Amino acid sequence: MSSLNLDDFTDLIERPDGGVRRDAEARRERQVVPPGALGRLDDLGEWLAAAQSAVPVRPVERPRVVLFAGDHRIAELGVSARPAGTAGDLVRQVLEGGRPVSVLARRQGVPVRVIDMALDCDPESLPAEVVRHRVRRSGGRIDIEDALTLEEAETAFLAGVAVADEEADSGTDLVVLGDVSVGGTTAAGVLVAALCGTDASVVTGRGGVAIDDLAWMLKCAAIRDALRRARPVLGDQLKLLATVGGADLTAMTGFLLQAAARKMPVILDGVVTAACALVGQRIAFRAPDWWLAAHDSGEPGQAKALDRMALEPLLAQGVRVGEGAGGLLALPVVSAAAALAAELPEVSAEPEVSEERDVSAEPEKPTESEAFTSGE
Repeated sequence: MSSLNLDDFTDLIERPDGGVRRDAEARRERQVVPPGALGRLDDLGEWLAAAQSAVPVRPVERPRVVLFAGDHRIAELGVSARPAGTAGDLVRQVLEGGRPVSVLARRQGVPVRVIDMALDCDPESLPAEVVRHRVRRSGGRIDIEDALTLEEAETAFLAGVAVADEEADSGTDLVVLGDVSVGGTTAAGVLVAALCGTDASVVTGRGGVAIDDLAWMLKCAAIRDALRRARPVLGDQLKLLATVGGADLTAMTGFLLQAAARKMPVILDGVVTAACALVGQRIAFRAPDWWLAAHDSGEPGQAKALDRMALEPLLAQGVRVGEGAGGLLALPVVSAAAALAAELPEVSAEPEVSEERDVSAEPEKPTESEAFTSGE
């Protein structure tokens, strides 16, 4: 039995400041560009102002990409285009600057932090800062066994909480959250199907590197089998994550909830982060108010999860690569919304024009009777 009480997050997490949001809306109405003319940028600026509890909104100055990494043994069934146990190679490429997230982060000047939770590689092959939170080497094959023990799930969840605290304490003002995994989208599909009460085929996508029809059918079957194991534990979210999630997804869920408790806004990337957010919503219903959906990846599981949380994706570029790349694409839009909300001038008050006239100097008009008798 776990000693971790997830219900505490219901009390810890407050909604972004509604009064500040109303002040931001009122300020927006006074600016030179009419409200609505900037589309969703208005909403984004007001969302960020409420999250910061500041009007005018402050610029996003210290964003950070945070990636949780792990391997999933379910990939051994051929559900991924990448061989099982190769997420460590992807992590090394991220660290060496050769992945899409590395390029985009470098261009925007955003630091990238990678946290190994369950990579299937020698920990000595990666920097100590990356591997210090590792819970285990790879996760269990969720169609036939649990991804984690309950104790491992608790450790992973608390690791995510600790990382959120570290980021908040260091001054990070916005996080782009992503994953680096092989088999992670399969685990995410199970979580979404379980929490939305739907069938495996509804949430099964093609993954970051698109799989063929045979692999899709194998993935669908794997999600179906894991879903049978997930349904009996739906009432216990930590047990659900231990059964079909994995260390990386469990840590991401802990991170999301603690970030909301610390009032640190988060941009969600793809289907894996959306699945973790859906678990987080089940734990604390106010938490999604602190999250922004970056983009529509085209993954059906992501669309299902975001719809359940009433989060509308900001972009639609079909980016399925994961690892926070889609989230980084949305970051300049959020920064632009903050800049416009803060820097557009307000309309100056016009001096009132007097309607009074000096009638004493005007010639008197003849009365109706005078006009008639004078022949006018």
